[in-house]
Amino acid sequence: MKKINKIKISKNSTIREALKAISQDSLRIAVVVDKKDKLVGTLTDGDIRRGLLKGLSMESSVDSIVSKNPVVVKKKDSEKDVLKIAIAKKIYQIPVINNSGKIVGIYTLDEFIVPKKKLNKIIIMAGGKGTRLRPLTKNVPKPMLKIGNKPILLTIVEKFKESGYKNFIMCVNYKSKIIEDYFGDGKKFGVKIEYIREKKRMGTAGALSLFKKKPKEPIFVINGDLLTTLDFEKLLDFHNENNSDATMCIQEYNIKSPYGEIKLNKEKIISIREKPTYKILVNAGLYVLNPKCIDLIPKKFYDMTLLFNNMISKKYKITSFPIGEYWTDIGQINDYKKANNEYERIFKI
Repeated sequence: MKKINKIKISKNSTIREALKAISQDSLRIAVVVDKKDKLVGTLTDGDIRRGLLKGLSMESSVDSIVSKNPVVVKKKDSEKDVLKIAIAKKIYQIPVINNSGKIVGIYTLDEFIVPKKKLNKIIIMAGGKGTRLRPLTKNVPKPMLKIGNKPILLTIVEKFKESGYKNFIMCVNYKSKIIEDYFGDGKKFGVKIEYIREKKRMGTAGALSLFKKKPKEPIFVINGDLLTTLDFEKLLDFHNENNSDATMCIQEYNIKSPYGEIKLNKEKIISIREKPTYKILVNAGLYVLNPKCIDLIPKKFYDMTLLFNNMISKKYKITSFPIGEYWTDIGQINDYKKANNEYERIFKI
């Protein structure tokens, strides 16, 4: 049984606070309690993502998305009985309560079974020229630019390794020798790295058609210029729980108009809204794909947007996964400067 002090929240806590609690430990859950520490309900990462997709914000209360009738066990129950319940109910965590309903701990399935080796491959798209970052990329490929005194690619590798994933394939083209000389086979970084060498640029998806042997497990695909604190296991869990063929990470992006917005009814002005801000959802450049998706990719320049539109037309099950954690795309000089300023605070080096 594990302690729950770090993952306790109230029903008035915000989604941002809940996400922080879930990320505190490897328990992958938050427990919602009242003032007397009695269990009100539980909140998983999946509950939060679904709430965000329904329009809740990071500052919304968790009250509307709490699972208020979770499966629980009593403190006196044996571990054997707990394991039977977990397997029968297909749940990973079970809160433990005493006779008065106060939560005293939590059991997780990994306490009873040996965790499986994570065989999923991580495909990093690292072949772009990074022309918008010139002159920084004149002699260095964009994924090798240093943020926080280490290449962007190394931070990506380290974050996946923290989540338990160690099998990488880097798709390279522009100044690929710099990348390959630095990482080699990955052994010195405690991972395994292979390479897909693009003879010509193949876009954000085309290189996936060059697999020598199609993987059996779902694969991660990530652009080589992204930094995020996301626990990637949460993403794969979400993908599997929804029986998805493909999952795209999305990010909220705000666009502020520099002008007053005028609404008309014919020639009559009915309202004026000064410099409104519009919220849109954008592709975050991080995906999980089932192996069958790879069959749709031609051996030519092909972007991920085309692949997803193709899958939509073929009625594949596609889900979106909103990222509430830190995320940034190093696309322009200002992004590069901002990421360097934030790196030490965000990644706690």
